[in-house]
Amino acid sequence: MLISANEILNSAKKGGYAFPHFNYWDELSIRAELAAAENKKLPIILAWAEKHESRLDIDEALSLGKFYAERAHVPVVLHLDHGTDPELVKWGAAHGFTSVMIDASNAEFSKNVQITKDVVDYCHSLGVVVEAEIGHVGTNASDDNTIYTEVAAATKFVSETNVDSLAVSIGTSHGVYQQGTPKLNFARIKELRDAVAVPLVCHGGSSSGDANLKKAAASGITKINIFTDLANAALNVAKENDYPSLFDLLAAQEKAVCSLAEHYYDVFDTAKYSF
Repeated sequence: MLISANEILNSAKKGGYAFPHFNYWDELSIRAELAAAENKKLPIILAWAEKHESRLDIDEALSLGKFYAERAHVPVVLHLDHGTDPELVKWGAAHGFTSVMIDASNAEFSKNVQITKDVVDYCHSLGVVVEAEIGHVGTNASDDNTIYTEVAAATKFVSETNVDSLAVSIGTSHGVYQQGTPKLNFARIKELRDAVAVPLVCHGGSSSGDANLKKAAASGITKINIFTDLANAALNVAKENDYPSLFDLLAAQEKAVCSLAEHYYDVFDTAKYSF
């Protein structure tokens, strides 16, 4: 069953926990992630990112997402992640994504507001919720410094765009960290939580440290995005073991991804959610 992200993220905001957001890149990954949610008996956010279009285009992603959501035994949010092309984001909202992200965070503030508000107005007319980003989440900890989201800018941005959730920069980075786990700005998370009316999102959750992420969820982050850790779990299975057949390898990869996804449900205390 497909649902909007609003219900579960607003519940997480009130309850002091977070939902994991899992990017999928093929049939194996979406099956494994959904199995984790069903094992935990909790809703799931399944996300396709625009940057993965060369591997899995938007039509394929929607077909997979809809197919498995219709057969799922838990509610499914089907999310379009890091959409930088407003027209692609609008198309996704019109064709089946129940949640979308417009990412104009590289633009200056007023342009980000303009692009985001246009997407929000369109998507809200379809009943689709919108996530946006303010601040800057780096690409890795060694060569791209994160700029923490400013509280005043975040509140102004939400007020002017009417966005449903906000991705904020708190010290995490996309991809693989080169110098250990990052140092997160928990004080900033709490300031944003108290000032910003909508649920807060953390990008770059992979390898940020379980203790960091658990504290971030308790401090006010309601959704934490995980991709690299899941992809590496599948990759490491192939690197570290020999299997008698391709199907044995695929089964082992699916099991590894499922196990890690379950682990993140535990780290984020998502079991606090009640239907």
